[in-house]
Amino acid sequence: MRSMLTATLIFVAAGAPALAQMSGTAGVTGVKPKPVTTIPIRPALQTPADTANAMAQAERLALQSDLAWVGQYNGAITGEVSERMVAAIKEFQRARGGKQTGVLNPQERGVLAETAKRRQENVGWKIVTDPGTGTRLGIPTKLTPQQTSDASGAKWTSSTGTIQVLLARRKEANPTTAKLAEREKKEPGRNIDYTVVKPDFFVLSGLQGLKKFYLRGAFKGDEVRILTILYDQATENTVEPVVIAMSSAFNPFPSGAQLAGPPPRKTVEYGTGVVVSDDGAIVADRQITDGCLAITIAGYGNADRLAEDRDHDLALLRIYGARGLKPLGLTDGAAKSTVELTGIADPQNQGGGAAVSSVKAAVAQVGSGGDLALSPAPAVGFSGAVALDGDGKFAGLALLKPVVVAGPPNATPAAQAVLVPADTVRDFLKANGVNTAGSSADARAAAVRVICVRK
Repeated sequence: MRSMLTATLIFVAAGAPALAQMSGTAGVTGVKPKPVTTIPIRPALQTPADTANAMAQAERLALQSDLAWVGQYNGAITGEVSERMVAAIKEFQRARGGKQTGVLNPQERGVLAETAKRRQENVGWKIVTDPGTGTRLGIPTKLTPQQTSDASGAKWTSSTGTIQVLLARRKEANPTTAKLAEREKKEPGRNIDYTVVKPDFFVLSGLQGLKKFYLRGAFKGDEVRILTILYDQATENTVEPVVIAMSSAFNPFPSGAQLAGPPPRKTVEYGTGVVVSDDGAIVADRQITDGCLAITIAGYGNADRLAEDRDHDLALLRIYGARGLKPLGLTDGAAKSTVELTGIADPQNQGGGAAVSSVKAAVAQVGSGGDLALSPAPAVGFSGAVALDGDGKFAGLALLKPVVVAGPPNATPAAQAVLVPADTVRDFLKANGVNTAGSSADARAAAVRVICVRK
């Protein structure tokens, strides 16, 4: 090693004069070398984008969200740094009379956060979970205090209808965001001025009639979920900052669940109803009769839905002008260890027929809340079936409920059956003015098929 190092040093020393001669002056005896000017290398100035990129992801998300709330930023809240985000910071600084650096100092950041917080409070901003789908979304509850929902989605509106928030769900075979976007563009009255299509979501905005609209949609398996915000142009200054926040808060399929709620209801669905009065009152399953364009009682014609009990999923229907009805006497029975369920199975389960049938089911209490489970669950179509105890007395109403299970997105949910106790059914009917003094004990004669037709 020592000999190699020595050889290297000798080579460098010997080569130095030759290198100096090649430089033109330093190698000539008696000639003074020209001084070499050294230019210091300064580090490049850090740009606003560099500063933002140095932040934690959570800080960038919060910054974009706050800028959106004060009306300076109208991009997607992703945490990604962009020219639009830097421009929004400069615009916020300009509006406050500050120097437009594109980087917020601690005082400016505090003012921005406080201003955004006040704006959120002014509109009643809340992150909510839609119980029907499990979708998480942000709702300006003070702007849209009125809420309704059915099997196909939910709706939040202002008292005058000037602002509307619609959450829709539907089944679609082999969807893609491109196909979904094209379908939504073709909705009557829509003029599109902005479109974004990504593999996992799409966004449209423009005019729908006289209202401005913003739409964001996504899918998982064959389930499509779409958020649409409609608002009068006069409310634009108030609503548009909220629209950006709502779009970014929209989580149609929260992780960890196959579907966070029951699947969409069928276009045509069958259930069972029980005639409870001579004048055509029928008690049935609320969910079976939700979102129907028409409700038909087989053999009698159309029915109106007059009342509902959302806590116990009961619905009161009425048919008019019907004769020969045999209302069931709701005698004071009790759900003991077993009951007999009398209902009408779905046509697909009986070769297209409409026969009334009866099955046995065991009754078990679930938890400490008094809920009663039935096992085994009866066939589809039995939801709303009458339950009689061992003495043939009215013990309650059987309802079928889908259960979300772990599995692939297109898995078919299992079903469970629950028993709504007799007292609960009687109290519901009494509260809605139904005289339940029927004397018939013939459950088969009182059972009717309920048909719901949806879009």
